Amino acid sequence: MEIQARCGLYEPRGELQLVIEAMRPAGAGQLHEAFLRLKAKLQAEGLFDAERKREIPPRPSVIGVVTSLSAAALHDVLTALRRRVPHIPVVISPSPVQGLEAPSSLVSALSALLAMPKVEVILLVRGGGSMEDLWAFNDEAVVRAVANCTIPIISAVGHETDTTLCDFAADLRAPTPTAAAEIAVPVRSDLLQRVGQLGLRIANIVRKRVDLAAERLEAQRRLMPRLSDLAAPHQLRTDDLAERLRRSLRTRVGKAEIAYSGPAMMLHPRLLTRRVEQGQQRLDALTRLAGSLHPEAPLKRGFARVTDADGKTIMSRAAAVKAGDVTLRFVDGEVRSVVNGSAPPRSSTPKPNIPTVNQGNLFDG
Repeated sequence: MEIQARCGLYEPRGELQLVIEAMRPAGAGQLHEAFLRLKAKLQAEGLFDAERKREIPPRPSVIGVVTSLSAAALHDVLTALRRRVPHIPVVISPSPVQGLEAPSSLVSALSALLAMPKVEVILLVRGGGSMEDLWAFNDEAVVRAVANCTIPIISAVGHETDTTLCDFAADLRAPTPTAAAEIAVPVRSDLLQRVGQLGLRIANIVRKRVDLAAERLEAQRRLMPRLSDLAAPHQLRTDDLAERLRRSLRTRVGKAEIAYSGPAMMLHPRLLTRRVEQGQQRLDALTRLAGSLHPEAPLKRGFARVTDADGKTIMSRAAAVKAGDVTLRFVDGEVRSVVNGSAPPRSSTPKPNIPTVNQGNLFDG
């Protein structure tokens, strides 16, 4: 037993007193003994073997955090992540970190993060405390959940001197929650420096490949014949064909000049004037002939055209007698008449001074 006491002196009688203030079992205590027994059991099963440990991804796309929403450890983790990698999303799966409900809640919080396919690393964090305060992270169910988790886990429970069974089962142990956040992600400046280095390497590789391709192209160009050498035979052929074409054109033009020299003489101005005058005379004659053949021409000379009731021209005396009603068309109008009889045919030899008596008027208008 360990006893905490103080000494007291009773002066009147000269007595020395020992006043006991606290008593506790000597050694590590029952919790520590339970811790050692469970650690030996799980270690015998191989849950803490190094072969089970997985590498922490160097640049995770999403980070999961299991802790209490009111814990100071959560603030430390978020501050460190925001400072180093503000572009990486953080998913918080809250759970109590001490008390009777803490073990089952921690197992449920880990299962919730496993259901998220984008989470690539989990931070299991809690601030410092006594062994009783940290006992939820020594629970067998929680330790087995950490060991069997398919996502790499960084454990940071308590201070640097505190140790839990989850620290042994996790893939990596960090001394503090802030250290866990720094281990999980690289420094942003380091990333930028790495990107710059990779950019220079890529530029050098591209430049070397371009130079190599240029050298190969130049070698191929030297092997190829010159354009002038390729075009020389065709140029000679082209010049020959051009000369033959010019000679052919000159020959054809000369023949055309000879062939069209006669017609060209006929196109002389005097000959053209004479031909025009002759054509005009023929045109005038044809015009007069056409005018004399026009049906209205006899009417202008004093004749009349006789038509029957149907508008047909009466060509003989017999037809005029049968026609009955006739129409006389003059140059300035028409007159309707009735045929009463016919006169005897007129003799070809005129009888001078002998009066003739008509049997009747031929036309009665």
